Amino acid sequence: MPSFFTQSFAVCSIYYYLKRGLLTVPVVARAVISVAGLPPLTISDLPSLVSIYGSYPAVLTLVTSQFSNIDKADCLLFNSFDKLEQEVVNWMAKLWPVTMIGPTIELDKRIEGEEDYGLNLFNPSVDACMKWLNMRGIGSVVYVSFGSVADLGDEQMKELAWCLKESNNHFLWVVRKTEEKKLPSNFMEETWEKGLVVTWCPQLEVLSHKAVGCFVTHCGWNSTLESLSLGVPMVGLPQWTDQPTNAKCIEDVWGIGLRAKVDEKGVVVREEIEACIREVMEGEKGKEIRENGIKWKELAKEAVAEGGSSDRNIEDFVASLACPLNV
Repeated sequence: MPSFFTQSFAVCSIYYYLKRGLLTVPVVARAVISVAGLPPLTISDLPSLVSIYGSYPAVLTLVTSQFSNIDKADCLLFNSFDKLEQEVVNWMAKLWPVTMIGPTIELDKRIEGEEDYGLNLFNPSVDACMKWLNMRGIGSVVYVSFGSVADLGDEQMKELAWCLKESNNHFLWVVRKTEEKKLPSNFMEETWEKGLVVTWCPQLEVLSHKAVGCFVTHCGWNSTLESLSLGVPMVGLPQWTDQPTNAKCIEDVWGIGLRAKVDEKGVVVREEIEACIREVMEGEKGKEIRENGIKWKELAKEAVAEGGSSDRNIEDFVASLACPLNV
């Protein structure tokens, strides 16, 4: 029986090690944690369900229970691709029947007549977003979105709002209806010349637009994979679950962004966000990040193209279903 995993391979390996009692979370914050195939980690690089003891015990039990009978699976499908997580995949392939089939977004548009390959949980403001982006210069816009679930605290919301208001960049910010009350008073009225605030947008279209130069993200796996596959540099403000580990990889493994640092209260202040955005869009480090973005964009497209690694893996998997092994 096959299983499909929607988080990164790195995160899945951490949960597996935890489930098997092979991962001990140290008490010292700066202590180094070793997981085969991954760079050295600290507590802040682990999924929050692991690093913050007892934070969401029911959710932790749920995600680790995926690995209770993993040894009995015939095939484990992952929404990632071989070259993206090569080291940890090579290591865990000794233990698991690994099959990488991602990124599960259409990058080469082999399906004729299809324009929107994304899944929208809310009604996106398609026309407003695209018309607004069409009026902006190449690489001049900061796109900001924290997905469909992550909620910023009131103070964090205000710090981000003040950063965008005071910066020199145009911005497109997705603020869900439930989050609008956290914005500073008159924010949208006072920033209409440089920014557009919408309740939802067609993310793949936005990330594909030439005007977008940076993605400020919570580092959820779908957003991370979409941004990486389209070559868009990221500034990570991870909130919980797998997002801290994804942010670690964005900065230190794939080199396609920066992870903003929190203060003693766990808030990323406006100056830190602005510094990260400026470095990604204008700094020396940003040049390297943009070059890495081009590289990963090509490798992602290569993986899902006809004959690519993920494309072949899907073909082999389908063929195995059509011709099951005799038992």
